[in-house]
Amino acid sequence: MEKNIFNKYTFYWILTVALFYLAIQGLISANILRAYYQSILLLIGINIILALGLNLIIGITGQFSLGHAGYMAIGAYSAAITLKYVNGIQGLILGMLIGALITALIAFLVGLPVLRLKGDYLAIATLGVGEIIRIIILNLDITNKAAGINNIDRLASIPLIFGFVILAVIVTSNFKRSALGRACISIFQDEIASEAMGINVTRYKVMSFIFGAILASFGGALFATTYSVVRPEFFGLNQSIDTLVIVVFGGMGSLTGTVVAAFALGIINLLLQPLGDTRMILYAMALIAIMIFRPKGLMGSFEASWKNFKLRKPKLAHGKVNE
Repeated sequence: MEKNIFNKYTFYWILTVALFYLAIQGLISANILRAYYQSILLLIGINIILALGLNLIIGITGQFSLGHAGYMAIGAYSAAITLKYVNGIQGLILGMLIGALITALIAFLVGLPVLRLKGDYLAIATLGVGEIIRIIILNLDITNKAAGINNIDRLASIPLIFGFVILAVIVTSNFKRSALGRACISIFQDEIASEAMGINVTRYKVMSFIFGAILASFGGALFATTYSVVRPEFFGLNQSIDTLVIVVFGGMGSLTGTVVAAFALGIINLLLQPLGDTRMILYAMALIAIMIFRPKGLMGSFEASWKNFKLRKPKLAHGKVNE
């Protein structure tokens, strides 16, 4: 077992990510990935961040949440309002931090009572919280009420979104492998047994909930600076459902599945665009077909690892190794 943080597998991942990024930049330079396709990539990146956060709550801790769009809205409006007073990347980062603090506070206050519920009751309660956040935003002067906020600085770019996606993947992956993540997985598997073993179930549920909500807030901030406009209707139930579809489609608890599903659904949507309204029917049929034949999602619980691709030396007769 390798104990060094920087080992050969870390090097392989860094090389893979660098090659993928260079490939994207090469396609942009060759004018193959034009502005429209770049906007699709930006949306896919935002969806990955949102879905990674929701997967921590649903797929790893087992808490069914339908209010993810509410926390996304907090991040989006925090960034939009901050960028009115502080320009550039500094304004975006400051807005993201403000949004994260507000989101963490609300998620903590909501999580303590709500996460004691289970199943359908929890889903309904989180849905209600998401709608309450949206209605509050709809009635505040600072958010410009129903008109929303326009002319937000367009700071989003391929390098910026790519960097945040990589950061989100690294942080969520480490969360899953940490003692905190393993406690959350044990709660998902058997809550009663976990409590009997001394795990503070409520504490770990709330911590996972806060972490997932903060990621949603970051995704909302990037959404605001990508599309230059935010309105309350952008953050309703449909947005929460879209994020949930990515999590279920990729595989509950699989971070690799989340990334793959976000790309797959983004490409399916792109291919079906010329069909107009018919694409929604075909899109739904494609999702139903995949869930019938792959009920655990595209990746199930599988996580990509370079350790699964180790090359082994062929053996000769009598167990001797061919050097």
